[in-house]
Amino acid sequence: MLERQEVIVTLAEAINLDIPMIIDGRVALEPGSAVVWFTFPGAWHDIGSFHRADGTFTGFYANVITPLKIEKHVWYTTDLYLDVWVTPNGTAKLLDEDEFEEAISHRLIDQPTADRAREEATRLLGEARRGVWPPPIVKEWTLEQAQAITIA
Repeated sequence: MLERQEVIVTLAEAINLDIPMIIDGRVALEPGSAVVWFTFPGAWHDIGSFHRADGTFTGFYANVITPLKIEKHVWYTTDLYLDVWVTPNGTAKLLDEDEFEEAISHRLIDQPTADRAREEATRLLGEARRGVWPPPIVKEWTLEQAQAITIA
């Protein structure tokens, strides 16, 4: 959809889920949902603008990941389990700490990578709570805008 040096924007439409993704008792994603994804080359996270199947915005979801590597149109990254969720009203929450700790205990993530993942999650959470994250491009791109570009 959009590819710049600092950001790549993609659209995942009609996501195939068996069951809804529930965060704090609310549906974040469900079968047929759409996500506008923002990937930042060199960053330790990506961001999804989540929507229900009817198009209702449910929040911003950041995966803490290893920096993206792109080789001949193939993307390589590793999900580091920690996620940051920001609701439409701006409430921010760290998710999946239990999965992260389990991955560390099973040595699926080495200590330097785990430390960097914690640092990234803490930074994102702090910036979200101060109202300065996600970045403007994420807030500016609506689902409707992404769908219009896909159709064009």
